[in-house]
Formats: sequence, structure tokens, C-alpha cells
Amino acid sequence: MGLIAITREVNTAIGSCELTFLQRGSIDTALAVQQHQNYQSVLSSLGCEIIVVPTEPGLADSVFIEDTAIVLDEIAVLLRPGAASRRPEVAGVEAVLRQYRTLASIQPPGTLDGGDLLRIDNIIFAGLSTRSNQSGIEQLRNIVIDHGFRVEAVKTTKCLHLKSAVSEVAPGTLLINPDWISGSSFSDYELIDINKEESHAANSLLLGQNVMFPASFPRTADKLMTRGINVTPVDLSELQKAEGATTCCSLILTA
Repeated sequence: MGLIAITREVNTAIGSCELTFLQRGSIDTALAVQQHQNYQSVLSSLGCEIIVVPTEPGLADSVFIEDTAIVLDEIAVLLRPGAASRRPEVAGVEAVLRQYRTLASIQPPGTLDGGDLLRIDNIIFAGLSTRSNQSGIEQLRNIVIDHGFRVEAVKTTKCLHLKSAVSEVAPGTLLINPDWISGSSFSDYELIDINKEESHAANSLLLGQNVMFPASFPRTADKLMTRGINVTPVDLSELQKAEGATTCCSLILTA
């Protein structure tokens, strides 16, 4: 089975993106576009077929396509982003996903961002955050239970999304920022702490035997490499100013 990475173009309005934990700074849109194109090239080099969803006027955050859906082998669940300005992003992604999966969706009053969903085998850890609420998590639980998945809620208060604080870097191994989230929810896994000087370094994208990882966090990358993990750096500096990270910019699925 081949891997597909669904991505979305950088929007010219990205400078007006939603921000929760970061102060607004100037984003070089042209550089953001260049970095995103390189991100797609790295995905391709790691075995993904790239499918690009066109952006639409005014969808400032739409490059962060992960927040619109979670794709499982059996079904895709269209999410309902916590920021109202982002909810129109879902329609364009739905049009592409329905070519590959049966669809379900989160309904009001539920909110759920894909950045709050960490899938490890048949468990989906769901961050209860400023963007994702209890109703959204409960709806997801009811949708996926028939497909053999269970959903575990994790309180997330110090960062935008659950995956801002923890992500999978190898089978059974998670990279975590222990200052942002307790490791107690992940006691069944081996945990690698980020370098304390790189607080935003916990988000990474595991593809097969390789981890796509932000080039701006070299100390944490070194920690991973000393553990025998293959790290593929990618420069996301402009997208990071928009509170984006490595997993945010793609939806990965098996064809």
C-alpha cells in the first residue's frame, strides 16, 4: 500500500492567522511558500504521493490541513475546528477525502482539531484544549469504537494542541515536552524528553522509519539520532510563526 500526503497551499492571508500562545510577528509569505514546497518535496522523498488541495480566499490557516480531519484505515472523520474562522476549511478537504474513505463528521456543539489527536496503533489520544471540547471528543469516541479504536482524553492547557507537546518518533516511543504535559497519560510508552532549551520541539512526523523534524531544534534532533532514530530535517521557520508545526501541514493516509 502506498502513502498519500494531502497538503494545502499557503494562503496569502497567513499573516492574519489565528494565534493563541504566540505573539503575532511578521511572516514572510514568499518564504513560507518556499518552505512549504520543500516540505512537500521531503514528503515525496519519503515515499508519499502528494495531493494538493487549492486554498481559497481568506482561509488564512488552511495550510494547516491536519486540523480538518483524522484519517483511519476504515474511515475519515471530518472535524470541526475550535476557531470559527477555520471551519470553512473543511469543505475543500472533504471533497478530496471522499475519494478515498467513507466519511463521518463532528457536529455542533463539538469542536475538535486534528492537532489534538495523536493516534498510536488502535488508541487515539485526544487533547482537551482551547480548540477541542468534551463533546467533540465524545463524538469521535462514538464514531471510531466500531472500527476497533478507543479514545483517551488528555487535558492540555499549556500549549495549542496535544501534538504540540507529544508525538510519536518510533514504534512505542514518544517525544514529549514534560513542562507542557504530564507523561502519566503515556506510561505504556518509552518517553524521550525534548531539550529544555527547545520548548516547541515535541512535534514531529513519523513516516515509516523516518522522522520529519524541524531544523530549528538541533539539540532535540541530536537526542533522537543518538537513540538510532532517522531524522530528516525540514525548515518551517515561517510556518512556526503561525503556530504551525511538522504534522500540521499534511494528512497522511494509505491508498
